Amino acid sequence: MPARTVRPRCSRRPGWRVSSSSVSDPAKTVRADGRALDQLRPVRITRGWLDHAEGSCLVEFGRTRVLVAASVTEGVPRWRRDSGLGWVTSEYEMLPRATNTRSDRESRRGRIGGRTHEISRLIGRSLRGIIDYRALGENTIVIDCDVLQADGGTRTASITGAYVALHDAVEWLRARDALVGEPLTGSVSAISVGVVDGVPMTDLAYAEDSRADVDMNIVCTGAGDFVEVQGTGEGAAFGRDVLGRLLDLGQAGCAQLAELQARALADPDGRAEL
Repeated sequence: MPARTVRPRCSRRPGWRVSSSSVSDPAKTVRADGRALDQLRPVRITRGWLDHAEGSCLVEFGRTRVLVAASVTEGVPRWRRDSGLGWVTSEYEMLPRATNTRSDRESRRGRIGGRTHEISRLIGRSLRGIIDYRALGENTIVIDCDVLQADGGTRTASITGAYVALHDAVEWLRARDALVGEPLTGSVSAISVGVVDGVPMTDLAYAEDSRADVDMNIVCTGAGDFVEVQGTGEGAAFGRDVLGRLLDLGQAGCAQLAELQARALADPDGRAEL
């Protein structure tokens, strides 16, 4: 039987396991960019970035920047017609030069890549976790997330910005008496967490994510409930104790983002930052 190949992004030996005994003391660890282990990168939300979309924002997590647009159309997909229920979906894409080397546009390849499809579905699921379809009425809201620049955490930044754009699109419908009730049951945000060099940390930049032993994305409501948890032992298995620490970091990070979203939505200029 051939030996298991270790992913090049991680130097850990096969069978290595992350446990509480192998995790460094957080109090004695400072990240390369000077952040504390539980500290997010500077995060900024700017609403109304686009003139024509019913809801839009630019969301920035450090050097990662995502432009989000929410578009409203009357009616729902054919399979949803005459149900009295609305629909929310999402599409995710990266600009060709969002990373350090250019990638071809997927439209030129004639197919959507697996990663793009996966992230689009994740964003849609996250938003649908806080939507009352009946209150939305037979209206469809499509969220487009376009990554302008990527430095880790593009999917979590997209979800965080998507909620803000969705909120403004719902308000656009409300102003036109097009709602049956209150479609939003809460807010939703997302953050990445992981274990790098044996240390659990929050909001991984690309330099950290690319060598993480454990990589996880946490999606939470504003009330702190989990909508989705995606976790992978990239180069090592991990114990339940480490999982608990990562979930705690993720919940705490999402709580900060929920507060930032609320400030951006309340600000007259539509801006807020951490």
